[in-house]
Amino acid sequence: MTGGAPRPAPGAASRLGLDALRRLPAASRPLVRPGTVPAGIVHLGLGAFHRAHQAVYTEEAVAAAGGDWGIVGVAPRSTDMVTKLADQDCLFSVTTASGGGNRTRVVGALAGVRHAASDPAAIVTLLADPAIRVVTLTVTEKAYQLDPATGRLRPDDAVLADLTTDRPPRTVPGLLVRGLLARAAAEAGPLALVSCDNLPSNGERLRSLVEQALRLCGGGQGGAAGRTDPLDGWLTENVSFPGTMVDRIVPASTPRTLADAAAALGVDDLAAVAAEPYRQWVIEDRFPGGRPAWERAGAVLTDDAGPWERLKLRALNGVHSATAYLGALAGRETIAEALEIPHLATVLRRLIAEDVASSFAPPDGVSVVDYGEEVLERFANPVIRHRTIQIAMDGSQKLPQRVLHTIADLRAAGARPRWAALVVAAWMRFVQGRADDGTPLPLDDPLADRIRAALAAGTDSPAGVVAALFGLTEVFPAELTADDEVRELVVEWLTALDRHGVQKVLEGVA
Repeated sequence: MTGGAPRPAPGAASRLGLDALRRLPAASRPLVRPGTVPAGIVHLGLGAFHRAHQAVYTEEAVAAAGGDWGIVGVAPRSTDMVTKLADQDCLFSVTTASGGGNRTRVVGALAGVRHAASDPAAIVTLLADPAIRVVTLTVTEKAYQLDPATGRLRPDDAVLADLTTDRPPRTVPGLLVRGLLARAAAEAGPLALVSCDNLPSNGERLRSLVEQALRLCGGGQGGAAGRTDPLDGWLTENVSFPGTMVDRIVPASTPRTLADAAAALGVDDLAAVAAEPYRQWVIEDRFPGGRPAWERAGAVLTDDAGPWERLKLRALNGVHSATAYLGALAGRETIAEALEIPHLATVLRRLIAEDVASSFAPPDGVSVVDYGEEVLERFANPVIRHRTIQIAMDGSQKLPQRVLHTIADLRAAGARPRWAALVVAAWMRFVQGRADDGTPLPLDDPLADRIRAALAAGTDSPAGVVAALFGLTEVFPAELTADDEVRELVVEWLTALDRHGVQKVLEGVA
């Protein structure tokens, strides 16, 4: 399952791997030994979050209750992590970092790693393997190719080619569709497809993606609306799409991350990740082919993840985005440093209490305000160096579920979304590409060209910028852009940010 990656050179004795396990501190050794647990899960996306979240839960579940639930991790594009993990016998470490000190443990949940772009046919075969009963995904919002405002599939050329030609699949939708077609043909048994991405109703979104892609695939070259799903009723009878809510702050790994892991383990780990102590996983318990005993690792199994998902998307992810945009504009490198801006925490508390908490019904027994306080405490952890620029990327994909849904629900109730409008204005100022001190800001976004074109075509004023960006129908729904009160609020905030900068604006409203 290693995809043919080379083993370390004989002199690489200080590298993490099976041969190094006996030299690790006892508390840092994996709970299960790689190679002893057969694969039952395929995971698409080998990023830091998966390694510090689902892989940790799964290893703990197998250690507690057994089962053939090893994970085959699939990297859709980059070979870098596949090579590093293959060189380390699929072992990696997670450092739990807090002000009270670090704890580092090696995780042995991976049964193998593959690179999809190098051998897509092998991934299709893997998805059709009867031994695989669960497929999980952390591929970020943009990989779903769904319009964030409408949920409609908006395939780019690569996805369209995967769905309407016979070429080897290169995209996540293409891999899923080809894998399901192969699985149905092989009568390989039931499967759960589990989105672990921060999307509203992520299970239903994934179902919608698959169904729309299958219809397009069934339409042949170019596709056609209204075509029949080529799997007919097989999908309904054999595949489930459980909704989930995932939560753990996992920054991108840095040289410091690798150095901390090496100091704790006594060997180098080039796939090391660091994460905050807090973690949560809420999962709708719909797994027709079985699942690991994730509840033994602390996961919450439920009939409906929706209230938990809305709580996290609005009171954590939305607040995270607000902190990132305002912090980046004010020149702060990390989320923790952004929270040191005078009065920002006060404004974020008002966002949570006055806008977010009024916009939806939380899970039974949960206080949105108390949850928000816990969120702000987690964000302030100075050991977790989550960069504002990293959180600010892909804003066009994140704004709808993190902020715009809050605004829509408040307006439906006749309320005035004052603080949520500030977040929208901060994004609009951010995408113009300059911090308050004139420092350039990067625009890393799937709609970067559309955003730049809209700004170039509009007038150079706050009202002109709002009008131009409200024209991005992929981001802003028509009912919001037609709402004069929302528009006025965003223009008011953007005018203040343009004239005075973040710190003075916060000082004036705190």
